[in-house]
Order: sequence, then C-alpha cells, then structure tokens
Amino acid sequence: MTSVTLGAPAASTPPRRNRLLHAFASSPSLRVIGRRLLTAIPVLFGVSFITFSLLNLLPGDAASSLLGLNATPQELKALRIRLNLNEPFFTRFGHWFGNVLSGHFGNSLASGQSVTSILGQRVPVSIELILFAFVLSVAFSIPVAVLAARHPRGFVDRCSILVSMAGLATPNFVLALLASLVFALHLRLVPVLGYVPLRQNFWENIHSMVLPAATIAFGLFCTYTRLLRADIVEQLVAEDYITTARAKGVHPWVILVRHALRNSMFGLLTLIGLNLGTLIGGTVIIEQIFALPGMGQELIQAINNRDVIVVEGVVLLIAVVIVLANLATDLLYAVLDPRIRYGRSTS
Repeated sequence: MTSVTLGAPAASTPPRRNRLLHAFASSPSLRVIGRRLLTAIPVLFGVSFITFSLLNLLPGDAASSLLGLNATPQELKALRIRLNLNEPFFTRFGHWFGNVLSGHFGNSLASGQSVTSILGQRVPVSIELILFAFVLSVAFSIPVAVLAARHPRGFVDRCSILVSMAGLATPNFVLALLASLVFALHLRLVPVLGYVPLRQNFWENIHSMVLPAATIAFGLFCTYTRLLRADIVEQLVAEDYITTARAKGVHPWVILVRHALRNSMFGLLTLIGLNLGTLIGGTVIIEQIFALPGMGQELIQAINNRDVIVVEGVVLLIAVVIVLANLATDLLYAVLDPRIRYGRSTS
C-alpha cells in the first residue's frame, strides 16, 4: 500500500497580499509616497489645531455674529448651546477632528449646510482660476525666458527685466484694480464682475475668468521668467555638457531648448511647488475683487461669521492640496532626470 505524506504547501508562490506588499516595499517611488503621506498626517493635524486655536482667540463667536448687537443674553446662551459653543475648546476640537477622520467635515454654523456641499460648489471655481492662471504664467514665461537667455543683456532680456521688476513690485490687488480700469471700464474687452459657469457656456466662462486669471498670472510670470532665465544662462556658461554639444556642432537652438531648458526646469518645478500656497492665498483677494463665487470668498465670509467649521474645512483642503503638490513636484524630478532615484544610497 502506498503511503501519502501530507506536508506544508510549497512556498514558491507567495500569497497575493504578500506579493503586493513586497512590490510596494521594493519600489523607491512608492516608498517615497508612503513616507510623505505619513509625514503629512501630523502636518495636517497641526494646521487644523492652529487654525482652530486662532479662531477661538478672536473676539466674539458665531452666535454673536449671527444674532447681531441687539441680541439678548438669553438668546445668545440658547444659540451657543444649540451650536455646542458652550463646550470646552478641546472638546469641540476633538469632536470636529473625530468627524473628519470618519469622512464628515461637519455643518456650517451659519447656514446649517454641510461643509462638503459648500466646498463642492466653491472649489471648482477656485480650481479653474488657479489652473487658468498657472497655464497663462507658464505658457508665457518659458518662451520669454528662453529668448532672454539666448542673448543676455540684449533687447528682449532688458525688456523682460523691466517688466518683471515692475510686476514684482506691484501687489496683486493694485494690479487687479488697474486691469479692471483699463481693460473692463475703458476698453470694454472683458466684464468687471460676474461669473458664468463652465458647463453653462464655455466661451462666456473664459471671457469672465480671463481678467482675474491674468491678474494672478502676471506676478507668477515675472517670478518664473527671472528664475528660469538666470538658470538657463548659468547652464549655458558653466556646464561641460553644453561645451561638448557645441564642439559636436549641435545647433544653438537645440542646445538651448533641448538641453539647457530641460535641466533648468528643476528650479522652476521647485518654485511652483513652494509657490502654490501663495497662489491659493492670492485667489482670496482676487475672488473678492471680481466677485467670483470661489473658495476664497467663502473663506472670508466664514471668518466674518466666526464659522469655525467652514474655515477649518477650507484650510484643511488647502493644506492637503499643498502637500500633494509638493509630493508631485518631487516625483517629477525623476521624470525629468532618470538618474534621480529616491530611496537609494549614492555611496
């Protein structure tokens, strides 16, 4: 009689779960993403706590803002109890943060509307404004920087320096008022106020967004142009690979665009990632001036109403966007330069 021995199953094929974990652990880019996301948790918590603390230090609260100066102490007390404003600071913060962890951002103290629905209405407008401004700034700054770097101290270079210095010295809100006066009131090329949703009419939407987007883009254009021009000139003068390309007879425009510009994009990407917070902050003022129903306008209204829940939701969303943008910037380095590999020692 033949005996059959039952042993442990062969270990040559690991379970699917273990294979996925091994693939994640062995990928440098994925490890970077994992580490950055873990680092983002205390950052987001700290931003939320500081914002909650600062709003709590401001005089007044949502009850006094909603009821006004003529409210009686009994009315204020009743509304504070209904809005849970009578609870201790850490209790209110812990309740809000616990709701966030469960996926619920709470309801507005002023309107009772959920913060998620408020952001769903406001965020698309701000995203469109930011993307429009970003595309305009990059689309103009790259060719101008290349032309300026082609002939340093030439006519184009001197004009770009003059425009950049003037743009950097002019605040966004002053530029917005001047642009409205010239292009809207005198030339009547674009409307001063009003917003047409993208889904309603594409061209009217572009028509209503071009002036506020150009106002934001001009400051970015000045910054990006000066940085990129200086970096390209440094590449052309100091780098050995440029000298080698010239010795091989490569056309100057090919050297400028294909080699010098590509390696100079690292500095531009870094500046874009670091400048995103300033860009979002600039939209707050611009949305107020041009009456755009975006996230910035909602943030100002919520601060005036002492609506802590809405302010926290907006600030937390902005912090998440900035963290993800900086992570995307780091990962783009490896796309521009294959020699960059995160997670490997260089010894």
